[in-house]
Amino acid sequence: MTLRLLLGDQLNHKHSWFDTVSDNVIYVMMEMRQETDYVNHHIQKIVAFFAAMRSFAEEKESQGHKFIYFPLDDKRNTQSLTDNISWLIKENDCEKFEYQLPDEYRLDIQLKQFCEGLEIQHNAADTEHFLTKRDHIATFFSGKKTFVMESFYRSMRKEYNILMDGDEPATGQWNYDADNRKKLPKDHRPVKPLTFDEDVSELTQLIKKHGIKTIGNIREKDFIWPTTRAECLKLLDFFVDECLENFGTFEDSMAAEYWSIYHSRLSFAMNSKLLSPLEVVKKAVEKWRNNQEQISISQIEGFVRQIIGWREYMRGIYWMKMPEFGTMNFFENERKLPEWYWTGKTKMNCLKHSISQSLDNAYAHHIQRLMITGNFALIAGISPDEVDSWYLGIYIDAIEWAEITNTRGMSQFADGGIVGTKPYAASANYINKMSNYCSSCFYEKKEKVGEKACPFNSLYWHFHVRNREKLEKNPRIGMVYRMLDKMNDGDRSRILEQAEINLERIDEL
Repeated sequence: MTLRLLLGDQLNHKHSWFDTVSDNVIYVMMEMRQETDYVNHHIQKIVAFFAAMRSFAEEKESQGHKFIYFPLDDKRNTQSLTDNISWLIKENDCEKFEYQLPDEYRLDIQLKQFCEGLEIQHNAADTEHFLTKRDHIATFFSGKKTFVMESFYRSMRKEYNILMDGDEPATGQWNYDADNRKKLPKDHRPVKPLTFDEDVSELTQLIKKHGIKTIGNIREKDFIWPTTRAECLKLLDFFVDECLENFGTFEDSMAAEYWSIYHSRLSFAMNSKLLSPLEVVKKAVEKWRNNQEQISISQIEGFVRQIIGWREYMRGIYWMKMPEFGTMNFFENERKLPEWYWTGKTKMNCLKHSISQSLDNAYAHHIQRLMITGNFALIAGISPDEVDSWYLGIYIDAIEWAEITNTRGMSQFADGGIVGTKPYAASANYINKMSNYCSSCFYEKKEKVGEKACPFNSLYWHFHVRNREKLEKNPRIGMVYRMLDKMNDGDRSRILEQAEINLERIDEL
């Protein structure tokens, strides 16, 4: 008799474990407080995972597989993952224990240590989800001082023959990122996003009953996220049919009126493994190949790069650099996260919209995360520990392997340049260039000094001044310091003084 453990983000319907039905195999899934409580999660995130786990177990059980499922309030559920497993092994007289390799370092260590004390046979299987193994990035960049994603991305295109014409990239160019930076035109209306309407009130009440601390809002009678494979496939179809045509062009744009624009919103579906990255990419590429007059190469290339490039790359960096990555703080930032990150109640319109949207939908797209909430935290000198906890909790797709590399790495440059070649710091000029947030803001986007001056402007310069010793030799931002040195001494002093005022009253901005 074999006991097989499935974690909440291991919902791979196509896994080889399920190729055959056996009376000698028992699968177990559990709703665990260690997973709901290690960070303050968005209510929609916990609901989505629990709903997806329950649907997965029910479907597999209907196919004949033996399933033991511990809901949160099951009396057998001791809320100790290892105690539960030990009890099940003994209760079912199991001679073997198997689990799939976790994607979070803390769970990997926990299960390894548990297995070291087991007296029965045990084995860890691959999740059969990612396109690379854990150590692929470390091997790929072995002996290199820098880890440039583009070279890895091109190797993935070749290996999986995606957007390729023989040995060359389709249409002769590898990367169309320069074409993917357009602002949403004033009269342009993006497609209305596909959402779902599941009643999750039972789960919501269960979470409240157990006193689990959460953030954010939820529409419990019409939950908007897909939690079954069928729903995830429906969202994939919607993306390729309705959004792909404009995805690349507007993937970096932001608008107060539109929370989704043309983004796929498939990250939860993939990170829970209800969809595989390869099936998502193949579906999108097939749509492009059959509709090249309608869908340009820049739309599909940007999407493919996010999934087989960036997603696989970040996972590889995670396994190459953990656990040290989780403590890196290149700028030695220690300031606490402003209170309005938890409420959205700030006069800065870009942050108000990005945070309020995150609280309402457990979602913001990559530029809102990088260039609005992340950018402000960076230039304000917020502790990367604080930033990590916020991102890991608030977003429905935030699992540490994806979150920490993007947050502590790319967004906060706390890794000192492992992931990114420069800090993603920007003033109001960039935000205005890529959004309509500034047009109705309390602050003036062009002002650097004064009560109504946009805080991003003075904090941008303050960030570069206080970190000059660490940054001025970076070839990608040398121009910033040349501009700083050309500033009138009085102007520079007033800007830095304004930044100090903003930092002192940060919770009131």
